[in-house]
Amino acid sequence: MGLLHSYDVDVIWTGAGTEGTTGYTTYTRDHDVRVEGKPVLRGSADAAFRGDPTRHTPEDLLVASLSQCHMLWFLHLAGADGLVVVDYADRATGTMRVEAAGHGAFTEVVLRPRVRLRGDLLPGAELDARLAGVHERAHEHCFIARSVNFPVLVEPIPALVEHSIR
Repeated sequence: MGLLHSYDVDVIWTGAGTEGTTGYTTYTRDHDVRVEGKPVLRGSADAAFRGDPTRHTPEDLLVASLSQCHMLWFLHLAGADGLVVVDYADRATGTMRVEAAGHGAFTEVVLRPRVRLRGDLLPGAELDARLAGVHERAHEHCFIARSVNFPVLVEPIPALVEHSIR
């Protein structure tokens, strides 16, 4: 059996107002997500479900978690593979279907990472294949992607290369 890691998070509802849950419209979905020693995340439901659009939603955080996990594994594996990554950005999107009865589930998340590398690498098919291999290994290692029951697709944007000045 592998090592076990534990994560403690406090979620505190702050939206009771004066009426509490006496009616569907009498309370807000506002809450705080607290992790000891870290900034508080102000959460809510998606605006479509009576949430505050200025706060993070569970759906946002799920997509962000998948993107973060992939990025962190990619950076580690790229460095171990001799690739010098100097910039990484991802425009991740998640799709969730909500059924008539109100049940919902994510149908997929698509990660679209773009990296910038430094070195004497030449853009092209060889570099694209090398990066695709690193992305594939990162995806295989990502704890979060391995834990969800929907597809997490990785569609990298072609890398940019900064050539070293000698």
